[in-house]
Amino acid sequence: MTYSKSKAPLYPKSHLLAASGVAALLSLALLVFPSREVEAKKTFLDLRLDTAAELATVREEPLVGLLVEPPFTPTETTSEPELQSLLLESPEAAEAAEAAEAKPLSKEVVVANGDTLSTVFAKVGLPQAAVHDVLASSKEAKQLARLKVGQRLEFELDEQGNLAQLRSQLNKLESVQLERSGTSYVFKKEQLKPDVSTAYAYGRIESSLFLAAKKAGLTHNLTMDLANVFGYDIDFAMDIRKGDSFEVIYEEKTIAGDRVGTGNILAARFTNRGKSYTAVRYTNKQGNSSYYTADGQSMRKAFIRTPVDFARISSRFSNGRKHPILNKIRAHKGVDYAAARGTPIKSAGDGKVLLAGRKGGYGNTVVIQHGNRYRTLYAHMQGFAKGVRNGSSVKQGQIIGYIGTTGLSTGPHLHYEFQVDGVHVDPLGLKLPMADPIAKNEKQRFIQLSTPLMARMDEERTTMLAMKNE
Repeated sequence: MTYSKSKAPLYPKSHLLAASGVAALLSLALLVFPSREVEAKKTFLDLRLDTAAELATVREEPLVGLLVEPPFTPTETTSEPELQSLLLESPEAAEAAEAAEAKPLSKEVVVANGDTLSTVFAKVGLPQAAVHDVLASSKEAKQLARLKVGQRLEFELDEQGNLAQLRSQLNKLESVQLERSGTSYVFKKEQLKPDVSTAYAYGRIESSLFLAAKKAGLTHNLTMDLANVFGYDIDFAMDIRKGDSFEVIYEEKTIAGDRVGTGNILAARFTNRGKSYTAVRYTNKQGNSSYYTADGQSMRKAFIRTPVDFARISSRFSNGRKHPILNKIRAHKGVDYAAARGTPIKSAGDGKVLLAGRKGGYGNTVVIQHGNRYRTLYAHMQGFAKGVRNGSSVKQGQIIGYIGTTGLSTGPHLHYEFQVDGVHVDPLGLKLPMADPIAKNEKQRFIQLSTPLMARMDEERTTMLAMKNE
């Protein structure tokens, strides 16, 4: 007897194709219309992952596969606010929110024209009492009241709106800070230390020293220092001529490569009417600084040449001048310097004030005795400088008063007289006495400083002129 293996029943090919089509439709339906459970899980996933829907369209497997081990499964008792809190807030976010709430309120004010410390405080909501408390906290804090247009003041207020901290940048080098400590304030001043190097400048005068100096890159302060250095030998009110020139080696202050200021003039040369004057700054072993010629002679004389900077001579010394008011021939025993009202007047030398008050037609007058032989007089002043009174001592170059028109005067000017042994002399023609030169025991040290500075000026000038001629 013969046996054969049983075979699976055979179906027509058309039946098999129909069954495959039904299976495909069922699979598609499951993907497009998932169960409620799957739909709920998908909704939760959308809250947890912003890109869940996008992933569902990219992945080949069903969305359910992404929810095998979810990091959090909400229960039926979880409320909607709790769910949002759990989903949207992390411990780090909560700490950041608390820190933001505790941080003082910051405000900034830029000082405008007419502002005072009171108006600035009012702009940030601080009362007048806060201004009083700040200014009364220390002597140093009072400088906060000296505001400049454009100055920035940064305020920090606490939760109650009280001043916690005040900071202001005074300039590129200095800033001040006021910080509350208990019921008072602590004042701090920060000052950056700049890098100091040397720089060279050359100028040729065409119309004025100031314009030439500005073109050469010198600041206003350096220009004034230059005039003061040579003020014993050159009268900048009448001696300057077109074609005069100057050279300066000075200290330049920088922070991170940016220029933030200038320091002292280290060496200079001024050529006036074809004659050159040199000056070198030297600090002796006692710490006193002054200017000397290249060979060690003092630039400082017993008297400065003119007591008013850059004034115009309106009347010279004369024994037969017609008085402009009295209309009579009367000797003019001094020199008149015309300048704007309020221009500072300087003492020509060290001395003692014999008079600071009214003196007939001279108006407001200061008379100074210099040692035994010399006496100077300054008349028609608008007013006297602080501390200048009968019996007070003054230093050379110290401001003693200001240009005015008191007494018999046709306009704002200084009437300046110079006496030697009680006799009036022409201060413009007077040969001024010299001050002491470099001490002998420091002469070698001075030469070691002076020689390279003079050599550098010569080298810089030669190089500069050669480049201009190319």
